[in-house]
Amino acid sequence: MNPQAPEPGRPAPAPGSPEQPRVLILGAAGQLGVELQRSFAGRAEVTALSRHGLDLSAEQQIREAVRHTAPQVILNAAAYTAVDRAESEPEPAMAINAHAPRILAEEALRLNALLVHYSTDYVFDGGKSSPWTEADTPHPLNVYGATKLAGEEAIRAVGGRYLIFRTSWVYAPHGKNFLLTMLRLGRERDRLSIVDDQLGAPTTASELAQATHSIVSGILAGQFGPPEDWAGLYHMTCSGSTTWYGFAQAIFQRAAQLLQQRSPELLPIPSSQYPTPARRPQNSVLSNALLEARFGLRLAPWPAALDATLAELSQKAAG
Repeated sequence: MNPQAPEPGRPAPAPGSPEQPRVLILGAAGQLGVELQRSFAGRAEVTALSRHGLDLSAEQQIREAVRHTAPQVILNAAAYTAVDRAESEPEPAMAINAHAPRILAEEALRLNALLVHYSTDYVFDGGKSSPWTEADTPHPLNVYGATKLAGEEAIRAVGGRYLIFRTSWVYAPHGKNFLLTMLRLGRERDRLSIVDDQLGAPTTASELAQATHSIVSGILAGQFGPPEDWAGLYHMTCSGSTTWYGFAQAIFQRAAQLLQQRSPELLPIPSSQYPTPARRPQNSVLSNALLEARFGLRLAPWPAALDATLAELSQKAAG
């Protein structure tokens, strides 16, 4: 990664200087946190904290962690992501998804650091037939979406050097996610019923992390101009879209070849046949046009990203 532009009163590194930016990653043990560490490894001086090392519901702990690290970049991959449980636990969800981002934004502003925060497609109600843009009015259907929206609004209210990336249907070859759940259930059952009336874009944590590194590198190198030219909210997902049923079909078609795993019978069902405590939007496909226009960047199509993830799982199984 390119070194950060010099701070006022701080001399610029000499050409070829090995100086690397200090990067603080929160949510280090999560799907995205793990991939961010991989993307920034060797390119930054990384401090990675998980929930075991930092209680994001404790304001003073957050402030002390940031001030102790004095990062030039904060990557907040931490979130309360138990969508259904949030319906009965709104307070901890709000503390982690809304209050913690506000505190991070305040500390980033004090340090003149870059804050990168990740949000969700669930800020929308799904009532639009075309992809959602950043200009569309959010209307979350569940507590999780409402708390994530509150976090976005808190960061924007503080201002400064920040990026908010809304993404969707995140998965990785590790952690807890739809891909790994499908592979497990496929080994255990002969038939699976999968919701087929919710539309979205499956997005790998590795694609998100690589895109984040590319954008952060450009910002630190001055490639995108001053903060008023780039700070703000962007949608960031793999391109294309499918339903959960379509995603499951693609998973098992590829798993049969790459992992030699048998495919169960898949039955498409409406959401009404799979009731959950939290309502989900029927269409949560996000338009990535603004991201591409501003940063010249496009994530991989979701089937290609799935291929890469299953190939990694195959390598792990063989190794």
